[in-house]
Amino acid sequence: MKRLSKKLLPSLLILLVLILCLYYFISYKKAVVLSQQILVPGLLQPVDILIDRYGVPHIYAANEDDAFFAQGFNVARDRLFQIDLSRRRGLGELSEIFGPSYLEQDRAARLFLYRGDMQQEWESYPLDAKRIATQFISGINAYIDLLTHHPELVPFEFKKFNYFPAKWSADDVVRIRSHVLTHNLLEEIMRAHVTCLAGLDVDVFRTELQPPWTTQIPQELDPCLPEDILTTMTLATNKFEYNPDAALHDGSNAWVISPEKSATGRAILASDPHRAYSIPSLRYITHLHTPTFNIIGAGEPGLPAVSLGHNGTIAFAFTFASIDQEDLYVYELNPNNPREYFYAGQWQPFLAVEESITVRNAQAMPAELLFTQHGPVIYLDQEKQRAYAVRAAWLLPGAAPYFASLGYIHAKNFADFKNAAAHWAAPPSNLVYADVQGNVGWVMAGKAAIRPNWDGLLPVPGAGQYEWAGFWDPSKLPFIYNPEQGYFASANEMNLPEGYPYAERKLGFEWINPFRYQRIDSVLKSLPAVSIENSMQLQNDIFSIPAARLVALLQPLKGNTFNQQRALSLLNQWDFNMGQHSAPAALHEVWFSRHLRSAFKTAILSPTAANTFDHPDLLIMLNVLENPEEWWGDSAVEKRDALLLQSLDAAYEEMIQLQGNDSNTWEWGKLLQMTLEHPLSFAVTPKEKEALNVGPLPRKGSAFTPNQAIYRSRDFEQIHGASVRMIFDIGNWDNTQAINFPGQSGEPSSPHYRDLVALWENGEYFPLLYTRDAIEAETKTKLHLIPADNE
Repeated sequence: MKRLSKKLLPSLLILLVLILCLYYFISYKKAVVLSQQILVPGLLQPVDILIDRYGVPHIYAANEDDAFFAQGFNVARDRLFQIDLSRRRGLGELSEIFGPSYLEQDRAARLFLYRGDMQQEWESYPLDAKRIATQFISGINAYIDLLTHHPELVPFEFKKFNYFPAKWSADDVVRIRSHVLTHNLLEEIMRAHVTCLAGLDVDVFRTELQPPWTTQIPQELDPCLPEDILTTMTLATNKFEYNPDAALHDGSNAWVISPEKSATGRAILASDPHRAYSIPSLRYITHLHTPTFNIIGAGEPGLPAVSLGHNGTIAFAFTFASIDQEDLYVYELNPNNPREYFYAGQWQPFLAVEESITVRNAQAMPAELLFTQHGPVIYLDQEKQRAYAVRAAWLLPGAAPYFASLGYIHAKNFADFKNAAAHWAAPPSNLVYADVQGNVGWVMAGKAAIRPNWDGLLPVPGAGQYEWAGFWDPSKLPFIYNPEQGYFASANEMNLPEGYPYAERKLGFEWINPFRYQRIDSVLKSLPAVSIENSMQLQNDIFSIPAARLVALLQPLKGNTFNQQRALSLLNQWDFNMGQHSAPAALHEVWFSRHLRSAFKTAILSPTAANTFDHPDLLIMLNVLENPEEWWGDSAVEKRDALLLQSLDAAYEEMIQLQGNDSNTWEWGKLLQMTLEHPLSFAVTPKEKEALNVGPLPRKGSAFTPNQAIYRSRDFEQIHGASVRMIFDIGNWDNTQAINFPGQSGEPSSPHYRDLVALWENGEYFPLLYTRDAIEAETKTKLHLIPADNE
């Protein structure tokens, strides 16, 4: 035995050495922190930026001015091309870099800049907004100055197009308005189109008005508008893309849970705002710590502070609310002078603004911008002698999108929160709240025009008979504080409380369908106590209520063909989850998006009426299908069932063409795919494109599931959904969970450019750390910003 031990001794010693080496290697790797000192002119005192393993910067400053300065410096370090491009798009300066093909987009963007008094503008926001913006852009400009001395740090995109990032001014932060969520103008124009060609009564099939409402055609309005009337508005509000998709979708989920309903015994706030996908991510997560405030959360990279997050006492977030903030005005042109329009009983001259657009490798081009009493002119119809202009609440002082979130920085209670909400002008939002005392609440916020004699649902003549009479006082908008049921949820549904005087105030009638809200409410209501994990699961929930209602109509049916029988068998055993590997989900979505909706329109409307709009309103369609006698008359059920089976037959046949004869191999994720394309991917080599783009990724969910996946029906490409998700454990802040898809950085060479893709795909999160000790333990990079004057 002793002889055996001696033989093993060398091996045991080697094994021990290997174990010790491995231990020290792991410990060393865990402890290694890249540290860098940077001399920065403009700082008052040193600032530390601790970047954790997930790419979140935690900025520690000795004063507020340095905090916002460092925020600008850091976002330029991580997202410079993104914010430079966003600024150029918003100011109408794309042609300077990308050439004359962007002249029309530049002109359109300039129409929608804020052009009012700048002193009034700055005084409309909470705190010393101008000072905060000035410090923020000074930080951005300081990083741009740094690049002049370190050209190796200039991001790839600038080198590709051989230009240098432009300096910012503080006014840029608030003058740009065209990144706001627009909604009502498009609806007005679509409703007018239907009215012109088929009559106003047909529009009920395009969209259901909520609360129930019957609109009327304004007196003296000709609803027949030019076909391309939206071109300018679309160019102005689209992001920079080689092939812009004009489709607009608004959406978000948010809920707050009171301590009595929470499994933690503390309040919970969950938020996952939905927008069109992009790379880099639309939003950026940041932490700012000073002796006077300590805020963390997400916001648009080109804005200071954060718009959803917490400050150690309260947490805050938002979803889009359908307050009507836009109107299209139609004017008669002077037949003797097309530079004049009729208003208030006389011919008025257009306000003409002459600007020059710099064009790359070409002469500068003049651009004339026309404005009326109400706003920018988006179309001149010389043949009919009409002009069309947009009036928008978000073009007024104090309405820079999301900028009023500065009011959250020092807020300590619900009264402070409501005061901040009173400054929130755009986009119109459901602002949700929770605090460390266990209080939760909701405030609807946004400039809401008073329309004394119309409802805002159709364009109106611009002669002066349809004028806004100011705006409803924020106190007239609904709110909830500590709801009895222990929670509040919002998913863009019509949520005006019962008894609210909607007919008088006419806030809006074009709300997003209620199915995501219904699912969220159902799950929250069913849980005796809601945990952080429950909220994570709910943000990733893929149960479709409309699918369950449609399949319920199929269950009694017997198929007449082989395809119908197989389709019914497949759908009748489904759990209505839109899973990536689900065959029933694939069949259902092909049926719904490519066959059922168009077949329904054809069955219920005349060919002329059916061709006036794209998709029928899902609420209306379900109501008609579930109550056919009200619409189809004799043999209504038989007609309805024939429609369902015939369209299902066609969908099953298409699935065979798409994925083969064996339905066991069908998968929704093989159809529903997503690729994040870098804005410049059209201009790079295939190898560069591979480094810039993310995807294709197989996806799950649908437009109507909490985990929203809006896709183009022509190719099932997902274009819209949640990129940033957050779940705040109120008071136990280090347990807050977050994800930002595809990553925090906009630099393709950064490890944080796409490092969060796998977590996001799997419905997972990372801890959004708040306390210094926890942050230090997870820090991977330390930047020490040193005032250059103190060298």
